[in-house]
Amino acid sequence: METTETTTPAVTVPDTYNANLLVTYKVIHGYSDATYETDKVASIEWALHNARQTQKSNGVILNKIDRVKEIICEAYADSQDQDTLREIAEALDIELIKEVEWSASIEVSGTYSFNILENDYDMDLESEVTDALYADSNNGNIEINDTEVCNVREN
Repeated sequence: METTETTTPAVTVPDTYNANLLVTYKVIHGYSDATYETDKVASIEWALHNARQTQKSNGVILNKIDRVKEIICEAYADSQDQDTLREIAEALDIELIKEVEWSASIEVSGTYSFNILENDYDMDLESEVTDALYADSNNGNIEINDTEVCNVREN
């Protein structure tokens, strides 16, 4: 029986690498003025490693919170214990919002005026109306994803 060996490629450390080297770097504090700090390369490497680990952990936790949000939103209406679900949502800073997809029809009528000397009666009413009409919402809770103008006719 033939066996295959797997080897991990060796990490090449540059000759100029010095983990004890002091480095001055810029620390950004959001919108306030940046400061400059001096630290050993090894300390900066550990800080970066810990930041990457924390970022991974935060991502996992946020995914779990999103899953809890989905569960609560789905179960809330039929639950016998809405108070507990509300408390869990508040503890995790979850807004209990349910999105509902909808569609609606609007009948619009109006007049269109045009100069018959300039347009030579080649007016395309459907294009004019389609180009001029749009739908918008004055309510921050309603989002309009798509609009379609149809059944344009001259009365």
